[in-house]
Amino acid sequence: MGAEALVRWEASNASLIYPGEFIPLFEHNGFITKLDFYMFEQVCQLIRGWMDCGQTIVTVSVNFSRRHLANAHFIDELVEIAKRYGVPAHNIELELTESIIFENEDLLETVLNKIHAAGFTLSMDDFGTGYSSLGLLKNLPVDVIKIDRSFFTDHSDSARANAVIESIMLMAKKLHIVTVAEGIESREHIDLLRAAGCDIVQGYYYAKPMPVEQFAALMQQQTEHVPS
Repeated sequence: MGAEALVRWEASNASLIYPGEFIPLFEHNGFITKLDFYMFEQVCQLIRGWMDCGQTIVTVSVNFSRRHLANAHFIDELVEIAKRYGVPAHNIELELTESIIFENEDLLETVLNKIHAAGFTLSMDDFGTGYSSLGLLKNLPVDVIKIDRSFFTDHSDSARANAVIESIMLMAKKLHIVTVAEGIESREHIDLLRAAGCDIVQGYYYAKPMPVEQFAALMQQQTEHVPS
């Protein structure tokens, strides 16, 4: 169905440094905006390569920090990069966390209009971690909600959690919003989400984070096994 572009920092000894160790620092010192644009351009290069090789193209989501909302030319800069590589905007999904949207709802409405006008889609990450999620969906027409993994890792009251998940799926369907469940690792959750009508599942059950080359090979393999 698609992929999410994840960043890893390869240290001098070839070990990997994970985002939790450096993203907070980059958020604090402002370097995060440069990293986000770097990741976006890498995704554009990747999709361009797929197009040139005649490979199947899937949507790739790219995370963006709250700091970009202070940049009035944020979306214009993304459009310029995508056009430079000749990549269709609909193949790229811009991903913002739910908390960002809460803090800047008025500003985000303007940004959201620009996102849609440019042809990108907007996904709300970490959905369900805030206390105003439903009111937010009423006011802002996001395209995709990514349901936070905490719904599937907290087993304190699974019956209540399942009822909430089913309600979210039903509501999203009525609002024509695509649903993505994050952090899925068990067959039990797959069965629950399939019965509830979830659109997409993301998590270790299907695949762990992998290098670009491995993902491209996996995608090609799946394409070859699709009946004509």
